[in-house]
Amino acid sequence: MDRPVLVIMAAGMGSRYGGLKQIDTVDDENDKIIDFSIFDAARAGFGKVIFIIKRENLELFKVAVGDAVSEHIEVEYAFQELTDIPEGAKLYPERTKPYGTAHAVRSVRNIVNGPFAVINADDFYGCEAFRVIYDYLASTENKSGKYCMVGYRLGNTLTDNGSVSRGICTVDSDGNLSDITERTKIIKTAEGAAYTENGTDYIPISEDSVTSMNMWGFTGDFLKETDRAFCEFYRNELPKNIEKAECYLPFVVDEMIKSGRAEVKVLSSSDRWFGVTYKEDKEYVRERISGLKKEGVYPLRLWES
Repeated sequence: MDRPVLVIMAAGMGSRYGGLKQIDTVDDENDKIIDFSIFDAARAGFGKVIFIIKRENLELFKVAVGDAVSEHIEVEYAFQELTDIPEGAKLYPERTKPYGTAHAVRSVRNIVNGPFAVINADDFYGCEAFRVIYDYLASTENKSGKYCMVGYRLGNTLTDNGSVSRGICTVDSDGNLSDITERTKIIKTAEGAAYTENGTDYIPISEDSVTSMNMWGFTGDFLKETDRAFCEFYRNELPKNIEKAECYLPFVVDEMIKSGRAEVKVLSSSDRWFGVTYKEDKEYVRERISGLKKEGVYPLRLWES
């Protein structure tokens, strides 16, 4: 079996952040959050990284990220495009935003056939998270339906600067994911975390909740499932809200769990997640990165021995 592949979702528009945050630097050495993920993945054993980006950002992304890391790990690109829809389906010209994370992962269906991990480009997951997910994927022998995810404590994934979208997880006694619910607007309050479904009424939620930060491990069969799920979404759900409806990766996983077609082991990491959702988050991230370098977790300049 080939070594697991790392797939990085980097096609989001960054509307809340106000720019292409995937290539924004977070330290004085001009490293991006994505650089740390690739560095950690290579140390864990991943032999290849696939960037899912917008086609129009290819040259910009290659200059900022891809060309440099290609000296240390094999690099390939996949494109999340609004025209990549089910055969024979109607294209909606009024749609301008990507169709969601499930559609993003679907874009690698013709270039990945073995185990792979999926992460967001703008989230810092920590080196231990990459080690545990690599070890799990390397042990699956590409058996269908043998998936995993790295879970984080909800309270450690919130920002002081606005709302976030998180997958809230229920874990059974065997350490497997039994349910995941996408909460698209969670905020930090003086009393703790809370979420809203209608934008007005907020419901408290425990900060100790296990949370998905879109760090998943899949075997190759998952891409056929994602294609099937997206095609159903496009035909049945998108017409109800053409401009905003999205097909989320956790929706696909949750449906497979409930139908008995998948088992998802919830892995844990002692690393603390952090990310840049809003511009105001950047200073905190810079402080954390600086601290990790001073502690020796990372060299001052990545890839230097």
